[in-house]
Amino acid sequence: MSEITKNIINNNKTHSQLVQMQFKKVKKHQELIAAIISGALILIAWVFSNQLPGGTYITLNILAFLVGGYAKAKEGITETIENKTLNVELLMILAAIGSAVIGYWVEGAILIFIFSLSGAMETYTMQKSERDLSNLMHLQPDQALRINDDNEELVSIDELSIGDLIYVKPGERMPVDGKIIKGRTAIDESALTGESIPVEKSFGDKVFTGTMNKSGSLTVEVTTDSRDSFVQKIMTLVRSAQSEKSPSQLFIEQFENVYVYVVLGVTALMMILPPFIVGWSWNETFYRAMILLVVASPCALVASITPATLSAISTSARRGMLVKSGVHLENFDKITAIAFDKTGTLTVGRPDVTDFITRTNEEDQEIIQRIIQIEKGSSHPLAEAMIRYSANHLDPLTVNASDEMTEVTGKGVKANFNGDVWAIGNEKLFNASSDNWYEQQATVLKGHAKTLVYVTKNDEVVAIVALKDEIRQDTIEAIKTFQSLGIETIMLTGDNIKTAEAIAEEVGLSRYVASCMPEDKVTVLKELREEFDTVMMVGDGINDAPALATAHIGVAMGAGTDVALETADIILIKNKLSKLVDLFSLSKRMNTIVKQNIFFSISVIVLLIVSNLFQFINLPLGVVGHEGSTILVILNGLRLLKYKESGLPS
Repeated sequence: MSEITKNIINNNKTHSQLVQMQFKKVKKHQELIAAIISGALILIAWVFSNQLPGGTYITLNILAFLVGGYAKAKEGITETIENKTLNVELLMILAAIGSAVIGYWVEGAILIFIFSLSGAMETYTMQKSERDLSNLMHLQPDQALRINDDNEELVSIDELSIGDLIYVKPGERMPVDGKIIKGRTAIDESALTGESIPVEKSFGDKVFTGTMNKSGSLTVEVTTDSRDSFVQKIMTLVRSAQSEKSPSQLFIEQFENVYVYVVLGVTALMMILPPFIVGWSWNETFYRAMILLVVASPCALVASITPATLSAISTSARRGMLVKSGVHLENFDKITAIAFDKTGTLTVGRPDVTDFITRTNEEDQEIIQRIIQIEKGSSHPLAEAMIRYSANHLDPLTVNASDEMTEVTGKGVKANFNGDVWAIGNEKLFNASSDNWYEQQATVLKGHAKTLVYVTKNDEVVAIVALKDEIRQDTIEAIKTFQSLGIETIMLTGDNIKTAEAIAEEVGLSRYVASCMPEDKVTVLKELREEFDTVMMVGDGINDAPALATAHIGVAMGAGTDVALETADIILIKNKLSKLVDLFSLSKRMNTIVKQNIFFSISVIVLLIVSNLFQFINLPLGVVGHEGSTILVILNGLRLLKYKESGLPS
């Protein structure tokens, strides 16, 4: 397939997405307009009931039926045919028609009006996340200024390829995902992370599509195809979350299918037995049966969960917390243990070289050259830190990367140079020799919470590189918060026991596992699953992906690898552990609202059924009570759209 054809297909996909969003937006407005017109017709018929001829009065109510009830009737009949099961929409339509048959036109019309109004509100809730996604899509510019041999040309973002260089001026949005290779600026990432404070960025830092370049001019290297940008991933994840259903939602849907048949069966009995048991007239019996059909319908119960869940997912996405499914958000406040990867999770993920120790200074130049040759091109934070340090002694651009590099999983990398085997990695990479000149220095460095990387030549240590990665500012507070909630916190790290102990003490963790290889992290997570009810794993690297998949809930830091992002259940776009505290609070609030809605809706149904049996209510009151409770639970769920972060959950 040619590049031109691909571009046309991608443009058509983007256009199709926009059209679908606009269509859903129009649909939402149509439902609301239909409900308003239906209500207006009822109001006109009621206000001028004494002046209007009987035929006109009935005609207005019929029009109110048709305008307000058409969409719901079509939806109910279509779903009944497709799913071969009855639904709430069909119950409401039958109740409205039954009311009209015995002459209660106004009551039936009011039922249709309030039912269509609550339906419009549900549609609004369903589309809230779509509107946020539409806003994200519009953040991506259509064109970019590409640099070719010192010449600049304005091109479509679909024409950009990985490796291209683009020029981004102050005040412009990033057209693609990339890496800064020249310039320094402050980036406004609020559209993706919800954080209003711009982030300072310079050489080597990542930038994301749709973020705003606030101050300096930048030269950016394209690192991702436009159709695979971070914004596109966010849209895909949120859409997936909308379609996934939590256990509570699935239970309510299954309950609804059975309950509808029960209501119809009881209503049928209600239409036959009362004249023989309590002496009601047939007209009163039919009237009470229609009221029962209305008040016993589980509309409010069905609406108790979905609006609240979608509102919470939408709110979390706007604040930089992507939840892939409502089930994870529902279970989040049930977490009893959290395992944290160290690098990039508890720490900033940008270590710096603090000590470079060799046996003799004569070897320094050769060692630095080998470090550049082996580590050049690697995206590992430790490798990048060593390249930055080496640049102070030797220009990395003048040194070619090795073509014969071999990775030793969980240990390091090796390469051959002129018959000599050079290796860079941790102490598992080599066998200790009798000449342990480095041991005393290594012991001291480990005690200062520094990560050690050994450089060996033919299995002999020729240099020690000590690196220190700063603890994130919000890490200690987040750890304290989770500990105050009674949640066990554990650190998993590939560092040796001395370094792990020093970092754990600095962070405030009493439990940690050192020298963890990828398979070790999985083993630890399996053990934690047996010890605790719900275990969460937080990480960002490729070696964290198996552990993320093993935990009950896997959380990936947004700046992590694609593998970790795809494996995780929750993604923190902004690499801040404090966001987990906010998500915990949001999950707790969502579950509280769902419980409130369920209790309230069931209570109203029981109260209305009992009131109807004792003839305390008429059809209008039954309609108002039933549909009013539906609207109230929807509004209660919608409160999560405006939910404010409260820090420590109560």
